[in-house]
Amino acid sequence: MAIIGREKEKEEFRRLYDSGKAEFVAIYGRRRVGKTFLVDETLKGKITFRHAGLSPVEKESKKNSLKEQLKHFYYSLQAYGLKKKKCPASWMEAFFMLSQLLESKDDGKTRQVVFLDELPWMDTPRSGFITAFEGFWNTWACHRDNLMLVVCGSANSWMLDNLVNNHGGLYGRTTYEIKLSPFNLHECEEYFKQNGFKISRYDIVQSYMVFGGIPFYLGYMDKNLSLAQNIDNIFFKRGARLASEYDRLFSSVFANPDEIKRIVIVLSKRHSGFTRREILQQLKIGDSGNFSKMLDALVASDFVERYVPFGESKRNTYFRLVDPFCLFFLRFVGGKNEIDENFWRYNVTSPSVNSWRGFAFEGVCFRHIPQIKQALGISGVVTSQSSWSLKGDDNIDGTQIDMLIDRNDNVVNMCEMKFYNEEFTVNKQYHSVLVHRQNVLSGMIARRKTIHSTLITMLTLA
Repeated sequence: MAIIGREKEKEEFRRLYDSGKAEFVAIYGRRRVGKTFLVDETLKGKITFRHAGLSPVEKESKKNSLKEQLKHFYYSLQAYGLKKKKCPASWMEAFFMLSQLLESKDDGKTRQVVFLDELPWMDTPRSGFITAFEGFWNTWACHRDNLMLVVCGSANSWMLDNLVNNHGGLYGRTTYEIKLSPFNLHECEEYFKQNGFKISRYDIVQSYMVFGGIPFYLGYMDKNLSLAQNIDNIFFKRGARLASEYDRLFSSVFANPDEIKRIVIVLSKRHSGFTRREILQQLKIGDSGNFSKMLDALVASDFVERYVPFGESKRNTYFRLVDPFCLFFLRFVGGKNEIDENFWRYNVTSPSVNSWRGFAFEGVCFRHIPQIKQALGISGVVTSQSSWSLKGDDNIDGTQIDMLIDRNDNVVNMCEMKFYNEEFTVNKQYHSVLVHRQNVLSGMIARRKTIHSTLITMLTLA
C-alpha cells in the first residue's frame, strides 16, 4: 500500500538520510496514527537494526518487567546478526552490545539506520534506561557520521519530557522532531479512493467524527459495506475490533491510566470543557502537582485541548476533550451493559445521533483551521480561534458562537457550523439570531474591527 500524504515528513527523512552526519530523529504522535508505517515505508530496505519495546498491556496479570524488556532486546540483536552471548543484565550492557553489532556491520560508507519503536515502553520503573540511552548517544552514536537513529513513541509526554525538552544529558541532542498528526479530510478521501471505497463526502466527514482520521482505525473498514454497517461491525457487534481500544489506548500511553480516564470522563460531559477548578470539583480531589502533570500529559497527547474563551483572561483557561474517537466511544459505547449489534443502523437518524453530529462537526472544523482559512482567502493572515458564549440576564439574552476567527487585519469572522448534506437556507428567524449575536459581539471587540458572518459546512472543508 502506498503511503497517503506525509509529503513533508517523507522529504525530511530523505534529507536527513543523505545529510552525511549523525542524526537523531524523534517521532511522536497519538497511538495508531501511523508512525511505524511512515518509517517503514520511507526507509524501506535501509534499516540496519530495529527493535520495538514490549507493550505494558500485553499481559493482564503483570506489566512487562525490565528482565523481559532486556531479553526481548537481546533477541532483536541476535536476529540482526549479533553472535550469541549472555543476555544483558542492564540497559547499559544492552546498548554496548548494540554498538558492537553496528561496528561489526559498518563498512565505513553505508548509512546505518537504527530504529527503536515504542521507546517509552522500554523505560520501565527503576530500569536506568534513560541514563543508558543517553550514554549510547553521547558517547558513541553521535560521533558516527553514517549513523541515523530514529525513535518513535505514542506517549507524547514521555517523548517531550525525556527527549525533545530534556534538560539533562540529552538536552538539544535530537537533530529533528516529527509530531505526526492524524489524516485531515482530504487525506481521508485519498485513503478511501486508494482502497476502492465508494463513499460520499458526507460520509467521509461522518467517518472523521468517529475515527478522527486515524489510519489504523480506517483500516478496519470494509469497502463493501456502508458507513453505518462498518460502525456497527467495528464498535457494536460481539467481539468488535475497537470495543477494547479505549482502555488499551490509555494503558499503553499513560503510567496511571485509571486516573487519566477519570479526568477524560469528566471532560466528556460538557462540550465547552471545564476550568481546572471545575475538574477538581467534579473529581472531588485536591489540587496537586500530579494533577497538573496529568492534565499536561493529556494536552501533549492531543486528547485534550487547553484554550481561553474569547474575551476572557488566561486565568479562565478551559480544558476540553477533543479526540473524536474518545468522544464517540464515551457517548455511545463505554459504560453500556448491553448494546444491539445493529445499534448504529437503527439509530442513525435518531435525535441523539443528530445532536452528536452537530457537536462533532464543530470538532472537525477546529481540526481544519488551515482549510477554513484557505477557503476564506486568509491563509497568510495571523489569527486566533476560539468558541464564545455569553450567559443571559435581565438585560440581554444569552448567546453562543461556534467559532470566532480573530484576525490581525482587523476582521473577526463569526462562524456558524452546519452539518448539512444539502443547501442551508437562512430564514427570518435564524437571521434575527445572527443579528443578535453580531450586536452582542460588536460590544466585545475593538472599534477598529469589523465582523463578517461566516457559514461553515462540510463543503468548506473538502
